[in-house]
Amino acid sequence: MALAAACTEAEQEDTEAHAGAAADNTAEAAARAGEVIESGAMKAARAVETGAGNVADQLEENQAEAAAEGKPGAVNPTTDQRVPADN
Repeated sequence: MALAAACTEAEQEDTEAHAGAAADNTAEAAARAGEVIESGAMKAARAVETGAGNVADQLEENQAEAAAEGKPGAVNPTTDQRVPADN
């Protein structure tokens, strides 16, 4: 009986050691996954920011051109003044 109890205790200690190692590995994997997700979100945010900047630049260029042509409703980006509507 004593041998069976000792074996069971050794197995329990081995199982606990494996469980502890698995928990450590899981925590490390979760941390790495979090960093990968965060870096992906950062890249996506930068892409959106760049895209929005490009759209804003294009819209500003279009408005400057429309204001220079005197198109009613256009806004001159340098003065922020709207071209009045024709009455």
